[in-house]
Amino acid sequence: MNVVDSSGWLEYFADGPNADFFAPAIEATEQLLVPVICIYEVFKRILQQKGLGAAETRIADLYKGAVIELTPSLAISAAVISDTLKLPMADSIILATARSLDATLWTQDDHFQGLAGVKYIAKPAGGG
Repeated sequence: MNVVDSSGWLEYFADGPNADFFAPAIEATEQLLVPVICIYEVFKRILQQKGLGAAETRIADLYKGAVIELTPSLAISAAVISDTLKLPMADSIILATARSLDATLWTQDDHFQGLAGVKYIAKPAGGG
């Protein structure tokens, strides 16, 4: 099972330099888990950059995977992860989701580098 963090989705949608890294996880929809926080982050960023129509079109791709809701137990796990690893809220929820479902987390966010269960690629120079 795979979880792609928000930066990975945005890189894929932008056809950025790391898009090919994320493609296998995103396109294998039968093994794709999508934390609900990723829907929020991806929709908001595309809404800001491209408008409502583009955001609605792109977000449909996230729904091809299994959407994972934020439960109380997942929230508590995320809080522990956030405290231990000093991660922001959204990133701790994404990592907690992946860990709770024994999924691999795919990312280009450097604060995940070196963590167990994470497939990391460095963000391109000048990348957002």
